[in-house]
Amino acid sequence: MSHVPFFDSPPELRRASRNGEFCGATTGHAPGRIQANLMIVPKAEAFDFLLFCQRNPKPCPLIEVLAPGTLEPLCAPNANIATDVPGYRVYRDGELVEERDEVASLWRDDLVGFLIGCSFSFESAVRAAGVRLRHIDQGRNVAMYRTSVACVPAGIFGGEMVVSMRPIRSRDVARVVEISARLPIAHGAPLHVGNPAALGVADIARPDYGDPVEILDDELPVFWACGVTPQWVAQRSRLGFCITHAPGKMFVTDLEG
Repeated sequence: MSHVPFFDSPPELRRASRNGEFCGATTGHAPGRIQANLMIVPKAEAFDFLLFCQRNPKPCPLIEVLAPGTLEPLCAPNANIATDVPGYRVYRDGELVEERDEVASLWRDDLVGFLIGCSFSFESAVRAAGVRLRHIDQGRNVAMYRTSVACVPAGIFGGEMVVSMRPIRSRDVARVVEISARLPIAHGAPLHVGNPAALGVADIARPDYGDPVEILDDELPVFWACGVTPQWVAQRSRLGFCITHAPGKMFVTDLEG
């Protein structure tokens, strides 16, 4: 089994991503720092997407919106959103057409970057409270599922919410809810606890994104709204062109959570 490096510093993680030295999931890295989902859309669709985020703050809590053509966000000085993510996805007409380790070669002056909060940001606080998270213990990506829960549409954007799931021991659920609720920028409190069918998730063992994780007898599945929602919505809306992070591979900011 190959050794996976651990990055405590956001600039070091971003630099390793930029240089091709790190291409894994960012969960567990840079504890205490805000991690962000990335959505890049043409300026022509940027207002509709901004409105979509404002109408759907649970899956799309906005951290920062960059000016058209801008690569360096205020939340991460000297960073580059086109190179400093461990993996990117490119969509055309709603279809995933390419996965890349950089998108600088695709960059255009009309592209607008959106940084959206991620549930990875509260995981270090949960672990500090003594609650184990199995996907981190196993070095896996978190499990994510498409649901039947409709988002509030805005312009061309509409579709169903995506959620992330973590198995939590029954006695720890209330504490985890309390901890995550303190960080609304990272999706806040869970959307649902328990029966996955209530969200329209047919098979908990087969996530739509990320890795499956075992749920033990003394555990409940706990679901949070997920920033992969815009990727699914872009597909459902047949958006002509957009760039996103690959699920689980976040842009790590310098902000403290």
